[in-house]
Amino acid sequence: MANQFRHRWRSDLLIVLGLLCLLFLIFTAFMNWILAFSGFVLLVIAIGWYVWNEMQFDRELTEYISGLSYRLKKVGDEALLHMPLGIILYDETGKIEWCNSYMNQIAGSTETLVGRHLDDVSVKLGLLITSDKNSSLIKIGSRQYSVELKRDDRLFYFADVTEMAEIRKLYNSEQTVLALIYLDNYDEVTQGMEDQVRSTLNNETTAIIKAWATDHGMYLRRTASDRFVSVLNERVLGKAEEEHFSVLDKVREKTAQISHIPLTLSIGIGAGTASLTDLGSLAQSALDLGLGRGGDQVVIKRPDGEVKFYGGKSNPIEKRTRVRARVISHALSELMLESDQVMIMGHKAPDMDSIGSCIGVLKIAHANGRNAKIIIDWDHNVTGVARLMHELQKRPDLWSNFISPDEAYERVTRRTLIVVADTHRPSMVVDPELLRDAHRVVVIDHHRRAEEFIKDPVLVYMEPYASSTSELVTELMEYQPNERPLDVIEATALLGGIAVDTKNFTLRTGFRTFDAASYLRAHGADTILVQKFLSDNLDQFNQRAGLIRRARLYKNNIAIVSGKDDQSYDQVLIAQTADTLVTLEGVKASFVIARRNDGQIGISARSLGDINVQIIMESIGGGGHLTNAAVQMAGKTVAEAEEHVIQAIDRYLEGGLS
Repeated sequence: MANQFRHRWRSDLLIVLGLLCLLFLIFTAFMNWILAFSGFVLLVIAIGWYVWNEMQFDRELTEYISGLSYRLKKVGDEALLHMPLGIILYDETGKIEWCNSYMNQIAGSTETLVGRHLDDVSVKLGLLITSDKNSSLIKIGSRQYSVELKRDDRLFYFADVTEMAEIRKLYNSEQTVLALIYLDNYDEVTQGMEDQVRSTLNNETTAIIKAWATDHGMYLRRTASDRFVSVLNERVLGKAEEEHFSVLDKVREKTAQISHIPLTLSIGIGAGTASLTDLGSLAQSALDLGLGRGGDQVVIKRPDGEVKFYGGKSNPIEKRTRVRARVISHALSELMLESDQVMIMGHKAPDMDSIGSCIGVLKIAHANGRNAKIIIDWDHNVTGVARLMHELQKRPDLWSNFISPDEAYERVTRRTLIVVADTHRPSMVVDPELLRDAHRVVVIDHHRRAEEFIKDPVLVYMEPYASSTSELVTELMEYQPNERPLDVIEATALLGGIAVDTKNFTLRTGFRTFDAASYLRAHGADTILVQKFLSDNLDQFNQRAGLIRRARLYKNNIAIVSGKDDQSYDQVLIAQTADTLVTLEGVKASFVIARRNDGQIGISARSLGDINVQIIMESIGGGGHLTNAAVQMAGKTVAEAEEHVIQAIDRYLEGGLS
């Protein structure tokens, strides 16, 4: 059968040969009719055999096709109805028009699903139809199913992948994770401590960390007096995340009973890759990020860029040494000497700290004999800065150092050093485009480090314990070898920056804050002029009073103010309102939400330390410090922004944010 079918083309050749034979017989008949007649008889017999064979071939072919069709139909029916693959046909309203018997088993239904709605199987089916996806993983009962959607045919396929999902889950849970544990302030706390007390502190700290590691099944190794390395897996990491890394609180609370300054931990964790080299790099990067945010926290970093933060509940502890300030000051001088010019810029809508620190960096550049310019955001000057700018305009020698972003773009070269002060987020600088094209960038900031960070800076000076960037820049000026005397307006601008960020030396102040203020005062800083820059007019006072009248208490001790959506406010006014609210009795934190003059929604958050407003603001795209944070939102109404804030507060109070 198969051979006949494969050689069917030979029939055409036989017909041609038969015709040739017939012609030959006719020609032969003229010479010998008996021979021709015999040949004709043989030809007829051959043709009869050929016709019979063709009929037999057609009959067998018909039987073969009929049998194959029957088998295919039977197999198709078997696959459609009994194969372990769920099938659903649905109509435009989401009702099930047909399903196979296996689909009924999947849904755990003793009756047919026909006529019922897709939501009776899983509400995720309707969501899949309205989404732009064609497949999804859906749990039905205790099983996991890979669901494929054919929109044009209104058809669902369900494949059981429970075992595969379990294997994948097991594989993921056993992947190696590397953790680097660092005692943030070990040297500062143990400096000058008696040997017996230091030994007790060491033993207690090691015992807490070791007990935590043992309870979770981690391998722990101490590599230095203030460093540990731990190896774990994703399953253990998940359990540690569920308890929000309680070891941070245990170490802080226990060591506070031994020394007057508690020890705090920072843990950098690398996860999500099988490469041990990459795990080490991720862990170190995570630890650097945690230390840049002030320590006392856990940072988990994965190759896809996902970063998680836990802890960060305490204020950064002020370091007891100025060695780093001296080293950074000398490094900054060398970078300036290697550059042809210096461009300095702060953040958009600059405050006194941003402008003051920029002026301080300008002074350092001039002390090193380099031409320097400050790039200013002319369109969004807040009230205090506007007054400072007006005062600077009276000094042509200083005012000539301020330029627009367009002017800076024309001047910049490959050897230009760009110094960013009072921010480390590229999206917040005055001119992000200029930053993207820069080859040499220095970052000086006092905010806790966020996930967004300027790419590849040549020098970073971030100290979250500092009151302000103006304080940091003032210290850098003190260690300049060619220090130039400060002008009154320059010293006043720097002092104003410190005063603004410390709320007139009431918040986040350390002894170095007062040292910096003393240095500036000795160089002519005018405290009366600072108050003049920061003073309110009657209209501002009334606006602030109007916002305060709209305050309401949330959860008994959180003050929330929402301004009118059709009214705009100065950013400083919004911040001042938040400052005022936390001075009221019973208020532990305040959130002021109002539309700014630039059209964005500004949110200022303040606390007395019991509530970490930095974590709350970070969860909605902002940042700052434990007691002072903010965020700006574009394309939102005041009511929508308030809803975001309330949801973030609820997540924080429920322990969902850390």
